[in-house]
Amino acid sequence: MDIATQSIDGGFAEPVFNAQVVFRAIMDAMARPGTVQTLQQLAHPPAPLSATAGAVALALCDNDTPLWLDSPLQAEASVKAWLGFHTGAPLANTPADAHFALIAKPAEMVALDGFSQGTQEYPDRSTTLILLTSDLGSGPTLLLEGPGIEKTSMIAPTGMPRHFVEQWKQNNQRFPRGVDIILAAPGQLACLPRTTRIKTMEA
Repeated sequence: MDIATQSIDGGFAEPVFNAQVVFRAIMDAMARPGTVQTLQQLAHPPAPLSATAGAVALALCDNDTPLWLDSPLQAEASVKAWLGFHTGAPLANTPADAHFALIAKPAEMVALDGFSQGTQEYPDRSTTLILLTSDLGSGPTLLLEGPGIEKTSMIAPTGMPRHFVEQWKQNNQRFPRGVDIILAAPGQLACLPRTTRIKTMEA
């Protein structure tokens, strides 16, 4: 299959309805950090972009939202063509220019403070990171607390960035600035908004 065909195939079958379903799952996950939202396979992007991450990108990105891709995604012309065709989002030159960032290998990504942090006046201009993870239950446990969490919540995503807990503490300290994270696993997503604190990470 050539790149042109790959870039057109695999988008939402019902763009408006499918985008609403994904957007609602993201909003619910942001409102209740650490909860896992199930998401049926609505998009079929080229590898290594996962179905969940692809669906999130289709729901959130448009021609006004510069998009950063990490090197495994950047290396695939079919991924860039697919995202360009279905979202119209321009590719950001640097992580700091991005509204959204798709990260296929979170363990190797640049530090969180390398992305746009927003400003005191416009904290919403920060980057939202979409991290591809193989699952949300078998990695090191993150114990979460903060707005939207009754007491504590737990999530255990695999393949997270190095020194993630320390980086996230620094992200908390920059509030109202700072990045937000969407964790995209097969058929599932969860969110870590910048207001969420990670209490511990159990080995």
